[in-house]
Amino acid sequence: MTTTSIHTIRFPNESAAYRAARDELLDAEMALRRQTEEVAALRRQLPLGGVIREDYRFEESAGAGDAASSRPVRMSELFAPGKETLVVYSFMYGPEMKHACPLCTSILDSLDGEAPHITQRVNLAVVARSPLRRIREFAASRDWRNLRLLSSAGNSYNADYHAENAKGNQLPVLNVFVRRDDGIHHAYATELLYAPHEAGQDGRHVDPIWPLWNVFDYTPDGRGTDWNPKLSYE
Repeated sequence: MTTTSIHTIRFPNESAAYRAARDELLDAEMALRRQTEEVAALRRQLPLGGVIREDYRFEESAGAGDAASSRPVRMSELFAPGKETLVVYSFMYGPEMKHACPLCTSILDSLDGEAPHITQRVNLAVVARSPLRRIREFAASRDWRNLRLLSSAGNSYNADYHAENAKGNQLPVLNVFVRRDDGIHHAYATELLYAPHEAGQDGRHVDPIWPLWNVFDYTPDGRGTDWNPKLSYE
């Protein structure tokens, strides 16, 4: 019995068994594409979340690449004219941590390159609990040039938006806020981090912004079970 393939593209020396399996996989990929869009639509349809408790006061560098001087910046000031959405990634680098989180660092290594594109449409900030000088020094060591880096050492943002637990441990969370006439509302958080654990799934709550694992997912060996990114591979 001859089955009709989904398309006519073929690769050198591929077998009929490969093509049959690839077509089955392609069906699954198409279904995933539809579901991805359906989930994104559900996010967009969420009702407004709560208004922020306060106009949080952060610290940021007073000039590009300047780790010595700082200035206060309120959350309301993170909204550029005409951009009513603010995406905030909570970077696991608390004052008691000896090193920055290698996994967050991997995410931000990539996000730094994408930031000029992202900020064409929305506002973007990265928040950590460490003092600003420490954050900036680490950023310089990674050659981050485009991320808006903020210290939340003087406010309760991390605890309020669940990027820090009761023991002071830092958590990698992405939050989205929107500005409306009555104030700044919380819109979305990557709550998969707090959902019941499923074997083999880890959190995967910020995977859509993390190219590393998405690349591995294309390969025969996949993500593996015993490897994570490091701060250095020397």
